Amino acid sequence: MFSKEIRQTFIDFFREKGHELIASSSLIPKDDPTLLFTNAGMVQFKSIFLEPASAKYKRAVTVQKCMRAGGKHNDLENVGRTARHHTFFEMLGNFSFGDYFKKEAILFAWELLTERYKFPKERLWVSVYEQDDEAEKLWKELTGISPSRIVRLGAKDNFWQMGDTGPCGPCSEILIDQGEDVGCKRPDCKVGCDCDRYLEIWNLVFMQYEKDASGKLTPLPKPCIDTGMGIERLSAVLQGRHSNFQSDLFTPIIRHVEDISKKAYGKNHDTDVSMNVIADHIRAVAFILSDGLLPSNEGRGYVLRRVIRRAARHGFMLGIEDPFLHKVIDSVYEIMSDSYPELLEDTKRVKKILKLEEERFSHTLSSGMSILNELIEGLKTKGEDAISGAELFKLYDTYGFPLDIAKDISEDKGIKIDEAGFEKEMDAQKTRARASWVGGEAGVSDIYKRLLKETGPTMFAGYEAVRADGTVMALIKNGELIDEAKAEEEIEIILDKTPFYGESGGQAGDKGTIRAAGLKVEITNTKKISGIISHIGTIKRGSIKKGLNITASVDEESRRSAMRNHTATHLLHAALRQALGDHVKQAGSLVEAERLRFDFTHFSPMEEKELLEVEDIVNEKIMGNLPVNTSLMNIDEAVGSGAIALFGEKYGEKVRVVKAGDFSSELCGGTHCRATGEIGIFKIIAEGSVAAGIRRIEALTGSSALQFVKAEEEELRKAADLLKVKELNVSERLKRLIDDAKAQEKELEKLKSKAILGRADTILSNIVNIDNIKVLTKRIDGYDMKALRELGDKLRDKIGSGVLVLGSVLDGQVSYVSIVTKDLLSQFNAGNILKAVTGGKGGGRPDMAQGGTKDTEGVDKALNLVYDLVRKTVTS
Repeated sequence: MFSKEIRQTFIDFFREKGHELIASSSLIPKDDPTLLFTNAGMVQFKSIFLEPASAKYKRAVTVQKCMRAGGKHNDLENVGRTARHHTFFEMLGNFSFGDYFKKEAILFAWELLTERYKFPKERLWVSVYEQDDEAEKLWKELTGISPSRIVRLGAKDNFWQMGDTGPCGPCSEILIDQGEDVGCKRPDCKVGCDCDRYLEIWNLVFMQYEKDASGKLTPLPKPCIDTGMGIERLSAVLQGRHSNFQSDLFTPIIRHVEDISKKAYGKNHDTDVSMNVIADHIRAVAFILSDGLLPSNEGRGYVLRRVIRRAARHGFMLGIEDPFLHKVIDSVYEIMSDSYPELLEDTKRVKKILKLEEERFSHTLSSGMSILNELIEGLKTKGEDAISGAELFKLYDTYGFPLDIAKDISEDKGIKIDEAGFEKEMDAQKTRARASWVGGEAGVSDIYKRLLKETGPTMFAGYEAVRADGTVMALIKNGELIDEAKAEEEIEIILDKTPFYGESGGQAGDKGTIRAAGLKVEITNTKKISGIISHIGTIKRGSIKKGLNITASVDEESRRSAMRNHTATHLLHAALRQALGDHVKQAGSLVEAERLRFDFTHFSPMEEKELLEVEDIVNEKIMGNLPVNTSLMNIDEAVGSGAIALFGEKYGEKVRVVKAGDFSSELCGGTHCRATGEIGIFKIIAEGSVAAGIRRIEALTGSSALQFVKAEEEELRKAADLLKVKELNVSERLKRLIDDAKAQEKELEKLKSKAILGRADTILSNIVNIDNIKVLTKRIDGYDMKALRELGDKLRDKIGSGVLVLGSVLDGQVSYVSIVTKDLLSQFNAGNILKAVTGGKGGGRPDMAQGGTKDTEGVDKALNLVYDLVRKTVTS
């Protein structure tokens, strides 16, 4: 049976038995912070198990996508090394919510296995909980299985519970005896042995008790059934294979990896492990990415990144140097897309993410692995068997080399790692980071808490007006409360009511003035802290004291500019989601009067056409003059209406929803235009990266955007004048000039190559023969690294066999190239020779390495070291 048929047979069988087919839930659990990923078929039914009466159906059948990597249920370290462990797998399951119980569950399982899947009855075994007499009796009566093949096991193996308290119950496992030639091969091997001879196929959980905090078990009024059977294991058994990786769910992927790596599966243990890891991990990656998750440095995103990098590392171990996972993923699509069509919805995006992750990791891996391997070899030479926490932390902190990969590589080479020492170094770094920040925030914070308690939060009147009368509730100077302040003093003013917007939600605080008779305070910034709005400024005239009645006026032009920019960020967010996809989420923003900055989740730099598309969408909505409406809603109502809530933001029960026509709807407390036409014009001025998976757009609106466009036009006019063409012909003229320059450069390179070739013959006269090994060192100033390498290649070809080191001084820098011919690699290493010459700098392959120093005076002395090094190696 092929896996497609196995999957469909399971579904059809239980639908015939009155079960409702329920689609697999996402790998990312909904409303369940206790889980990193969906790790079992019952996860989406948790609430129903707790209250069976709430179920819309009494019987259900599912094929659930599951993931076990990270958190409590983590199989990552075992994947590839065993025949059964996986990160991603499919769980076949049938469920009863207060309907049928043990009798029907046992009958269904036995019928499906023996009549539909044709398992030989004489090879099936059953385990039951040691106290579950009822289950043992039912197995005997209903199936006719020999009592000798029913085994009682303890709670560790055969009792299941959802948590420390709640629904729980005994379970019964169905196993198949794969034969004496499988597993440990011990004569006393039996059910319960960790080997694969007695292989668990299906687990039936009889959820019949409620467990309280004291451990007391109370029978449930409506007991339930929860079963789980891994399709990977089932496919392997039905296809006569002793490893899941030999089933049709994995073999096409492994064949693809064989083609890329030019290595054969089944010939070498380490090669097999690497191919198993890649085949498993690429399945996990395909499904997680299709569920909308992006690689990151925390939580689920970090697990995804770790899985991608682990697969990439095993590709590296197979000799695959270029990104390849974005190609191998096609095999997953071929195998799985019929059952999971959602995999094909965004393959271009998925492949782009994968390739980008591999390219990022490739640099980290190559540099980090070189350093790590040197560490390991050094330890072995000293007879030591553990890498210190300090060295591991240096690898992580300086080179970005992940601890888990350092652990994998080290353990493969029989070296332990000091994880505790690494964590200690991490904690020390965090302490240093905290200590490096100096400020009075903690003391000031206590003042705001006290004011909030005494005066209550500041009333914000700035949505409706830019001018309001209020009363001074408190004055703060240098982190201390004061009663009065005079001219030229810098202070913070707390009012009972204000039109000033306090910096929050990415929008900068307002500027303006606070006035009274004989008083003028120039406000340069406004902050919102714990519900208190603090006006920060300098007294220009008069004095101010607590209890004074004042008039607060916001700088209207500055406020209008901030409003234009804030409404524009909402349009930009919606435009990015329209142009790039729903994976785009806001990751930060800054809204000032002068400009706006918007950070968002995306996996690669935006192409020029994408930026133009986004800019056009925003300007189209501006010209459409969409009405901008705000309304107060209950948080659930707001989110249910489609309004976007920002991840990580804290919201109260009542939230403010800002809508721009039918184009954008977000939860937002900022100030906005009344219609999009007030923005005027929108211009993107920059796009770049701020962190892995996070992009940033900077943009201008209104008069700032117009001034920017005018400045660009002026620069274009200047360029046109210099090139003596019209503005619209500048690029054409520049292309011609660049093409001419490139042609001249090529001609110059040809002349250089001829000169190098001619010089090579002259240099060969400097060869020194040391114990029948040709050694050539030469200082040739004026050559850059590229030219030096080219000369080295020519000399190597002419010398045939030998050791060659060239040095060149150019612009105050010294470049070195070290070359060892292939026949001498058992005696010499070009990288080691180079490091002896440069004092440890540079690197490369055993046959060719390059590096440089600034020691222009020591070139001749450094080159002479090569002769001594060769002599020592030859005589040792």
